[in-house]
Amino acid sequence: MRAAEAINIEDLRTLARRRLPRMVFDYIDGGAEDEQTLRRSVDRFCDYEWVWNSLVDVSAIRTQTQVFGQPSAQPFFVSPTAASRLFHPMQGELATARAAQAACVPYSVSTLASHTIEDIAKAAPTIPKIIQVYVWKDRGLVRDFLARAKAAGYTGCVLTVDATVAGHRERDPRNGFSIPPSVNFKTATQVLARPGYLFDLARSSKIGPANFQGVDTGGRDVMGVINELFDRTMTWKDAEWMAQEWGGPFAVKGISTAEDARKAVDSGASVVWLSNHGGRQIDTSVPVVDLVPEVRAAVTDRIEVIADGGVRRGSHVLKLIAQGATSVALGRACLFGLAAGGESGVTRALEILAADVARLLALLGVPDVKDLDGRLLRLRL
Repeated sequence: MRAAEAINIEDLRTLARRRLPRMVFDYIDGGAEDEQTLRRSVDRFCDYEWVWNSLVDVSAIRTQTQVFGQPSAQPFFVSPTAASRLFHPMQGELATARAAQAACVPYSVSTLASHTIEDIAKAAPTIPKIIQVYVWKDRGLVRDFLARAKAAGYTGCVLTVDATVAGHRERDPRNGFSIPPSVNFKTATQVLARPGYLFDLARSSKIGPANFQGVDTGGRDVMGVINELFDRTMTWKDAEWMAQEWGGPFAVKGISTAEDARKAVDSGASVVWLSNHGGRQIDTSVPVVDLVPEVRAAVTDRIEVIADGGVRRGSHVLKLIAQGATSVALGRACLFGLAAGGESGVTRALEILAADVARLLALLGVPDVKDLDGRLLRLRL
């Protein structure tokens, strides 16, 4: 099966597993500690069940929404994920950007991208682009990075606040994982078992944080960069400083409480982003789908609420929207596609979810996604 033949995200996950060395696949697929949050984020969607409207004209389905105040053809967009060339060494973020461009959905680019933000912007010139940042200890580095993003045409900025310390992702040390991948006694059999990936890796440049090539990372991998170079003293004053420095649509990502949502808005955020970092930080955290209503109630209608976590189907997207999210960010769904087939794989992931969303809106008797709310959801007891 090729990526273009996949009928759901699980098919793309299967293809990604076949193509990637185990250590790389597990980096996408794994979570923190016992991976309870990773599993529950997906499974919890099943506890919310639909009722529907009957005899509604659904001859025209409207899926458009806004992300950071900019138009999106779908109620979802591409979430920032670090070092995407790890999953597709030849193209990485460029493949994802082109797929997002074709789907007319925004793309949020990671601080730790493996292509420069300028090259990524050129690959997707007309869609809204959002830059994701952490607070580095060197504030001058952050200021320069934001200035580059503005110059390259990025219209939104998101500060991730749930990764000042890297979560304990146990698959990675067990597999001997590193970025860039290192072929040694522990990893050689994994890499040699995937000759296509090894060939692509050999033909491509070294994978690393392309936007900080002048920064001394001491040879650290991504987790090492987080633990050593990101600022653990970060407070809401830093969020306020960054919102002012950016001066445009601004989000705080990694929120989990109504109180912090209000603090984010008070600090200058126009977007509140609920996330558990894909289950990769705090294990046994509450599934995001349960958190959306209280956060939506805590902020005004003019504040966008973005949610992510465990999304594998269009029904998951719409359950988050019904709970009160303005839009939904996609992480692993796009990464499985990227690993499975590069640009065509990401395109297929977005096509699958777009078809799911349109079909379900018609079945629910809700022709416009903006009219979907919690009245059609029931929580199974």
